[in-house]
Order: sequence, then C-alpha cells, then structure tokens
Amino acid sequence: MRLAFLLHQTLCGAIAAAGFGILFNFSFTSLPWCALSGAVALAVRTCCLSQGWSVEAASLAAALTVGFGTELLRNRSEDSRSALDVVGCIPMVPGSLAAKAILSLIALTTSSMVQNSETLVAAAQYSVSTIFTIGAIGTGLVIPTVLLHLRLSRRRR
Repeated sequence: MRLAFLLHQTLCGAIAAAGFGILFNFSFTSLPWCALSGAVALAVRTCCLSQGWSVEAASLAAALTVGFGTELLRNRSEDSRSALDVVGCIPMVPGSLAAKAILSLIALTTSSMVQNSETLVAAAQYSVSTIFTIGAIGTGLVIPTVLLHLRLSRRRR
C-alpha cells in the first residue's frame, strides 16, 4: 500500500468526521477529537483492506479500534463517548454500496427478462454487503462499551 493513499484516506476521514461533528453540534474544542476518531477509523480500514480483508471485516476492525480508543480517552473530551464513536465511524458508512443496491433494484423494473437474474444477483450482493458493513460498524462500536460495563460491574461486587 502506498503511504500517500493512506495519508489521503486518513485526511479525508478526519475532515468528514469533523464535518459531522459540526453537524451534530459538537463544541469547537471537541472537533479535533472528532477528526482524530475519523482519521483513525479510515486509516485502520484502509490498512485492513490493503491486506485483502473484506469491507465488512475491515469496518469491524476499524470500529473496534475507534470504540476502544474512545473508551481509553473518555476523560479527555466533555462530549459523550458514544457520540464521538459514531462521528468517527460515519465516514465508513458504505454509501456507494447502498447507492449501487438501490440503482440495481430500480434497474429490475426496467430491464428485460434476460438481464433480470443478473441484475437481481447484483442487487442482492450490494444490499447484503451494505447491511453487513453497517452491522459490523455497529457491533464494533458496541463491544468496547459492553466489555467496559462488564468489567465495572465485576469490580463493584
């Protein structure tokens, strides 16, 4: 993998996450944390994809990294950790896959009978990949929180 591509993805993730931080009314002092979480998410996902991982697995690894990172840095930001997690992972939402799935489903209404099976298969593949990627991101963000609460509840006993 080229370093320039990794830096490009990292910078784009930081800009997108900071933009969503503004959209979600984060304070200006929290925007660097938003940018950092987005940069880490896309950097990890890009590294995993370059190693041949699927988009779903790479998104899970990146979401786990962001989730554990925000749990470790929970006292540094006055904003909610879960909001910071989500802002960091929003740049990983598979918009192009979802668009391809929708366009393939629309194409089913206009295609001839010969192309219907190919179009249906493409629509199903894009749809399932989109659903699994969003599920992987959500799962990756929940696991660190669940593990932290489990650890804290065991300490209280």
